[in-house]
Amino acid sequence: MSALLTSASGLPVGRGQQPGKPPPYYLLYSLDTQLGGPPFADMNDDVTFVYQVTCVSGPDPARPNSAGSADQGEWMADKAREAILGRDPATGLWLYPITVPGAKVTARRLDVEAGATSDPGDAIMSYVLRPAISLTST
Repeated sequence: MSALLTSASGLPVGRGQQPGKPPPYYLLYSLDTQLGGPPFADMNDDVTFVYQVTCVSGPDPARPNSAGSADQGEWMADKAREAILGRDPATGLWLYPITVPGAKVTARRLDVEAGATSDPGDAIMSYVLRPAISLTST
């Protein structure tokens, strides 16, 4: 998922922590995993992984007194949605494939889209969405 976001947006992604660069960047967290039936390793099961993608917009270091903006946060959320849900209109294929050895992606959807919040104290604005990726064993 982090490679997918980086490829689609060109922005850094931190897995559970700041990526070591100033905003804008994404924070990625693995949340709930839902199994249906036997363990996924049994080769007869499906699994759904839910991630939280936090889009972090921040001040421009080249502009004193600047702050993160709603426009930048929404642009980042648009890029994340395109990366996760986007399809080629001509072929119907995913714009950004997810390859998992021994599994096939059967569905991608937004589980929750919480939207934007701001923190005036540090001039950061964030936007949260939670995509769900469903797989079946092959």
